[in-house]
Amino acid sequence: MTYPDAASRSKAMHDRARASLPGGNTRTTVFMKPYQLYAERGEGCRVVDLDGTARIDCINNFTSLIHGHAHPALVEAACSQIRLGSAPGLPTASEVELAELLCGRVASVERVRFSNSGTEAVMNALKAARAFTGRPKIAKCEGAYHGSYDYAEVSLETPAASWTQAPPASVAYAKGTPRGVLDDVVTIPFNDIDGAVGLIRAHGPDLACVLVDPMPNRAGLVPADRAYIQALREVTCEVGALLAFDEVISFRLGHSGAQPHWGVEADLTTFGKIMGGGFPVGATGGRADVMAVFDPSEGKPALPAGGTFSANPVTMRAGFAAMELLDEAAFQRLDAMGERVRIGIDDAFRHAGVPGGATGLGSLMKVHFTDRPVRDYRSAHHGPAEAARQAAFFRALLDEGVLMASYGLMALSTPMTDDDLAAILAAISAALARSASA
Repeated sequence: MTYPDAASRSKAMHDRARASLPGGNTRTTVFMKPYQLYAERGEGCRVVDLDGTARIDCINNFTSLIHGHAHPALVEAACSQIRLGSAPGLPTASEVELAELLCGRVASVERVRFSNSGTEAVMNALKAARAFTGRPKIAKCEGAYHGSYDYAEVSLETPAASWTQAPPASVAYAKGTPRGVLDDVVTIPFNDIDGAVGLIRAHGPDLACVLVDPMPNRAGLVPADRAYIQALREVTCEVGALLAFDEVISFRLGHSGAQPHWGVEADLTTFGKIMGGGFPVGATGGRADVMAVFDPSEGKPALPAGGTFSANPVTMRAGFAAMELLDEAAFQRLDAMGERVRIGIDDAFRHAGVPGGATGLGSLMKVHFTDRPVRDYRSAHHGPAEAARQAAFFRALLDEGVLMASYGLMALSTPMTDDDLAAILAAISAALARSASA
């Protein structure tokens, strides 16, 4: 089916949904004009909409479904637990087992606290850093997305008019953000050692932590320079602040996550997405002395934290099964798949005579409609013409049978075959040809 189609069932559902949901859904990230596509089911690496149209799923619920849809092992793990109860008001062995797996894989993680989303994981990490250090401020990179917590959202978007300012401005993302929140967030430039280190030193006595995603999606999905990440590690030790790694997305870069790629060990690390086996999940992990702020053994902890559905055993069981499937061989195969698709995307742009290409690592990639070097939020930012090309490409790709994020993000999954990868690249070539002539 060609999108849009006024007779489609998704269009009818969108019209119905607007009467009870703002904009017709619960997630800004999946909103589409003139109407959203509504999923009916998922099968392996394909998602099927209400009209029965199947597309290769190259976003996989925004990178979380690394095993695609309805993987038999994950379905069995979840159903087995549901038969025993989905949410007891007691801890279960399942959370111990998944925590042990995380501690075993990530060298910097000695203790874990589970939650229900990446947003909660980041929120808990920032609060833990404040509780541990007794300091009020955090630092984060311009343009980096870390969920919907007020402090983590600061400078997710900065207006181009402010780019002449040095240092980067701390800008509210959502209307109504209190001034005090902005005052307690230091915005640092990504991949700029001198700029970032200078700001961290200037605010050092007040900084609880520096929060960094080593390959921030919204800032271009460009891997941070190794020297940049190591400089953040050194300067945080110098000023007595913690280094917090956001691996909610980048945990899918390897068997032990992202930190080995950059040769550092963080004080705190946040997880989510692939760790839940398709169910809502978040986790905050780190050094034992830092994580002790959550410990209620001796009475009220420095940071009390609960959550009715945190460490819910359905998620824990499905998550453990998902992580067990991700052995070293699985990551090697995902890496090879990602490299093939990124090279194929670059070739497709050259053959189409369209400026652009792909960034990313492992099974993650992002399509950019520019030939300028992409190194940070500002160089990745699309002007009006580039944004129009991106939108036309996204629409054309839908019609070619591939689903990606509207802003160019793609994430591969283990059920994909060589034939699926070939079909993805053929669809990208066709979509580029169509969008270039639009």
